[in-house]
Amino acid sequence: MADIQGSYDDLFTAVPNALADLLDRGDVGGAVAVFVDGEPVVDVWGGFADAGRSVPWQRDTLVNVWSTTKTMTALCALVLADRGELDVDAPVVRYWPEFGAGGKDKVRVRHLLSHTAGLPDWDPPLTTDELYDWDTATARLAAQAPLWEPGSAAGYHSLTQGFLVGEVVRRISGRGPGAFFADEVAGPLGADFHMGLPAEHDRRVALTVPPPSQGDDYASSSEADATGVRVRDGNSLAWRRAQIPAASGFGNARSVALVQSAMACGGTVNGVRLLSRAGCDRAWKEQFSGEDRVLGMPTRWGLGYGLFGTTYGWGGWGGSLVMIEPETRAVVAYVTNQMREPAEDTRGLDLVMSAYEGIQALQK
Repeated sequence: MADIQGSYDDLFTAVPNALADLLDRGDVGGAVAVFVDGEPVVDVWGGFADAGRSVPWQRDTLVNVWSTTKTMTALCALVLADRGELDVDAPVVRYWPEFGAGGKDKVRVRHLLSHTAGLPDWDPPLTTDELYDWDTATARLAAQAPLWEPGSAAGYHSLTQGFLVGEVVRRISGRGPGAFFADEVAGPLGADFHMGLPAEHDRRVALTVPPPSQGDDYASSSEADATGVRVRDGNSLAWRRAQIPAASGFGNARSVALVQSAMACGGTVNGVRLLSRAGCDRAWKEQFSGEDRVLGMPTRWGLGYGLFGTTYGWGGWGGSLVMIEPETRAVVAYVTNQMREPAEDTRGLDLVMSAYEGIQALQK
């Protein structure tokens, strides 16, 4: 059995066992954390940080979590909404006047957060260099016409959502989403999660490994869209430094679970209050339920989070996942550098299920 490092409560032995099984079946590396009441009951990791399996995965290893980053950007908007600085029902033009071009004057902030704004990609697509340029990426979205009546349908805004929500955050706070997150969320909580990774952390990064039989040019249509983002792009220094707040967050399972514990615990974690309970509950109010035009599958969206019964969260290309259960004040987070083909990847949900019995036992 693969060697698993870290610690866990005896009620949760199924979680490290499940992670070990993934590594035994060929995954390169990964980490899992389970937090209840803002405290870790599981914090484990194993495997390797490199495709050559020569660098062990460490406690402080960081990895790109791809679209799990969206939950971090959504939290920034929810913090501003809770402070009364952002009205999610307001038209986006209240905060970003240029956005009204192309018939978008009635697009509301909640449409951005729920993938219903009609801007799932850039038309024409951005080049990779343009994707790394915040002003270019946001100006192009501001000038664009929506593909459908905003609010009438959902279509996964895999890369655009971060720029849309992030620009609203920037217009209100005067700080880009990465800086806002660092100052107002990660910093107060002591969470090792970054949007726009400083060079000092490069040594800790586990590069993404494409699925077996795939190379570094591998791209997923659901994550990369027409912009053509590939594994090699996600592994580049330019990607790490850029602000792509729908997909370029770097963290570990511990930091993801810690941050999202704010949403599980009514807005306060370990004495740090990020927002009110009402501010958390706002995120779970359904904005859309139906077939997603981009993903081609049924989805339910709240404000920045997918809704799955009484559990909320989202995952990323490559397998990362965070699931939040306010009823039990629990969060399960999984990160990995090993991609699998999306159609056959159930690792994150399997790990959530492995934690469920322990979470229930703690409630008794």
